Amino acid sequence: MSDEQNWQAPGSNGSTPQGGQQQQPQYGQQQPQYGQPQYGQYGQQPGWQQPPAGQPGWQQAYPPGGAQPAWTPPPKPGLIPLRPLTLGPLLAAPFQALRRNPRITVGAALLLQGIPSIVVSVVIAGGIGLLAGRVFSAEARDQPALQAGFIGGTILLGVLSLVITTVFSALLQGVIVGDVARESLGDKLTFRALWQLVRGRIGALIGWTLLFALAWIVVIALVVAVVVALAALGGSAGAIGAVLVGVVGGLALIPLAFWINTKLAMVPSVIVLERLPLTQAVARSWRLTTGYFWRTLGIILLVGVIVYAITQTVAIPFGIIGGLAGGVFAPTSATSADPMQEVLVTQLSVNVLSSIVTSIIGAIGSVIQTAAVALLYIDLRMRKEGLDLQLVRFVEGRQTGQELPDPYLPQAQQPQQQYQPPQPPAGWPNA
Repeated sequence: MSDEQNWQAPGSNGSTPQGGQQQQPQYGQQQPQYGQPQYGQYGQQPGWQQPPAGQPGWQQAYPPGGAQPAWTPPPKPGLIPLRPLTLGPLLAAPFQALRRNPRITVGAALLLQGIPSIVVSVVIAGGIGLLAGRVFSAEARDQPALQAGFIGGTILLGVLSLVITTVFSALLQGVIVGDVARESLGDKLTFRALWQLVRGRIGALIGWTLLFALAWIVVIALVVAVVVALAALGGSAGAIGAVLVGVVGGLALIPLAFWINTKLAMVPSVIVLERLPLTQAVARSWRLTTGYFWRTLGIILLVGVIVYAITQTVAIPFGIIGGLAGGVFAPTSATSADPMQEVLVTQLSVNVLSSIVTSIIGAIGSVIQTAAVALLYIDLRMRKEGLDLQLVRFVEGRQTGQELPDPYLPQAQQPQQQYQPPQPPAGWPNA
């Protein structure tokens, strides 16, 4: 007989029942079958089980074979999945923000940018029409003074339009940034709740927007002043210098604008969500975009091209109508006593209608662009600071009823919570 045939299970006494048959289990005993788990059942999650009667303490049950639960991806409680974002979610989420909460996004766009833009367009069109009417109806000796007044009034109206548009654009940025940040966590706030969230940062937002616009106006004005000064020198040297400065300066401003605007694109989001002062927000935006400049610039440009294409698709028909307005609505202008005034009034009327439609579409486009930049800010913090872990921890803690601080605040500004050891289940024996 070979060694294999002589092999016996450990602990056996080397004897078998008569007839060579294996001994059957006695009554009340169960012999484990092949493949049947002895501890727990399939599909049962590990947890704490109450001990049998007479045995103190709690026993932890494990799945068969020590298998661990399968990995699950980070949750998507709201607008985006709580992980570093790829290009698809970054392009789709701004449009989803419009669909998920249209009363806030579209309503804020119309209230904070659409209506002010319409009012500004009407006021500017009326002011220019009034000034132009005075110039055309004045006598020849009064023409120089009225023309100077027309130019000065037009510049004043333009500055007023810029200030009003900038202020309301800053308000819209604050509301949209706050809405996107809360929607990413699954919250759907009302306009009043969002206003309470961002109202303390409105002054900083308006100040930043005005300062940023003023800085670019000063830079462009310096280039124009140099060109005018060279042209005023006269002669071929002055003309050549003016042309060179104008061309080189204009071309140099383009990459400079791309670079500065991209590096500082996160300032509104930092002001609203992290509640930092203006100078610290500028430095913070500069650091966040370091190492991700080209990615940030590419996504901002791509979203801008999409919004521009949508806006122009709606605005081009009104531009064509405006070009034909002089002949359709003023057919007798050629034989009238003052044909230019009649055509000008008709053209301004059509332009006002075009401006109204364009303002509404442009306001919605501003929401999409602002939402895209806010999502880029969240994505940069996920990639560089692990913000996704804080957001997941916040969502999970909120589901269990915990009161957690705002996850978007920096760690230094979050209130420190004292550690509390977990409480044992009911019935746990005291140590």
